[in-house]
Amino acid sequence: MNIAIVGTGYVGLVSGACFAEMGVNVTCVDIDKEKIGRLVAGEIPIYEPGLDEIVLRNHRDGRLKFTTDLSACLDDVEIVFSAVGTPPDEDGSADLSYVLDVARTVGRNMKGYVLLVTKSTVPVGTSRKVKAAVSEELERRGVSIDFDVASNPEFLKEGAAVKDFMSPDRVVVGVESERAKELMTKLYRPFLLNNFRVIFMDIASAEMTKYAANAMLATRISFMNDIANLCDLVGADVDMVRKGIGTDARIGNKFLYSGCGYGGSCFPKDVKALARTAVENGYRMDVIEAVDRVNERQKHILADKLKAVYPDMEGKIVALWGLAFKPDTDDMREAASLVVINDLIKAGATVKVYDPVAMDECRRRIGDRVIYAGDMYDVVDGADAVLLVTEWKQFRLPAWSVIRKIMRTPVVVDGRNIYVRGEVEAEGFRYLSIGR
Repeated sequence: MNIAIVGTGYVGLVSGACFAEMGVNVTCVDIDKEKIGRLVAGEIPIYEPGLDEIVLRNHRDGRLKFTTDLSACLDDVEIVFSAVGTPPDEDGSADLSYVLDVARTVGRNMKGYVLLVTKSTVPVGTSRKVKAAVSEELERRGVSIDFDVASNPEFLKEGAAVKDFMSPDRVVVGVESERAKELMTKLYRPFLLNNFRVIFMDIASAEMTKYAANAMLATRISFMNDIANLCDLVGADVDMVRKGIGTDARIGNKFLYSGCGYGGSCFPKDVKALARTAVENGYRMDVIEAVDRVNERQKHILADKLKAVYPDMEGKIVALWGLAFKPDTDDMREAASLVVINDLIKAGATVKVYDPVAMDECRRRIGDRVIYAGDMYDVVDGADAVLLVTEWKQFRLPAWSVIRKIMRTPVVVDGRNIYVRGEVEAEGFRYLSIGR
């Protein structure tokens, strides 16, 4: 089976590599000539555990190809996946310009039946716009060629994307014809050996499912952060509360961890886009709007807690453990670390940072506004406080006795609640966490 995937970002490259791993012939397309050149040369532009191996192997074996020209491969493929970016506009709505550009390119160049599948996260109703864009191009050409559109949203977790793709909880597919359903069934048949479910539905419901899933997870995070902040005020322990409610089968224990806010390429953007979709349809999603407000406020909490220790931050040196929005990725989109850094610098502090993989990304984003350290101990040398922002495994068991000797002032602010207060305080530190 031959398919094309447009967009070699996080979703497109992971999807293309994993489809190729299951025997599908995949052509990955991107307008970025430099990125395609790097991929052809065997350089993987994103950090994702396990991705390098399957990209390199399948490219070597000829199942995974890279090009900048979608039109050149349209004659050879049955399915075209659109996995291009949908960045937020200023009003929070999703920018569909790249998605519609793909649709127009397909309409201008297709010579036979094509199933155009949207894998990007797009608002409900986007499929109608995609279908209209293809139809308009066919009309301009004066030709009549059958085609279908479909929706196949991704539910990948950064840091575990390859595993998620190869062994997913479910695959959601929105279609409007039997032909499209049969093609998608054929494509996903190799994965059925893992006994997961392919859930077919109408396209609008598939588009909504993606947003609803991310909004629900984001809601749980913001809810627990709200509870944690109240726990701080009333003397309760959010960890005990989490265990108490997480054992309720109706609630479960996933996504109930408090911290310094969620980030990444999905939750912030999708929550805003869902709220905007509601407004455009004459409705206000009060809960979802509150989820976004709580999260934006939560990203300031680490700096606020430190300011309570040091009302005057001038001359203070603050170390950050972690920059990526979560472990096992170099992604800093909407990361809490960016807000923390900005707050601390505005307050007059000097900021030193260390992250196992996101240092180059941080340099790209903020340049020399911070001091870049060589490792997790170098960064705390001479510091007046260390803030845990990203819970990388290597930060879980620090040598507190060593750190105590090299810090100027022993203050720890635990932004992910991973340390035991008694153990840290026994080493002579002042310890602050969230909701405990």
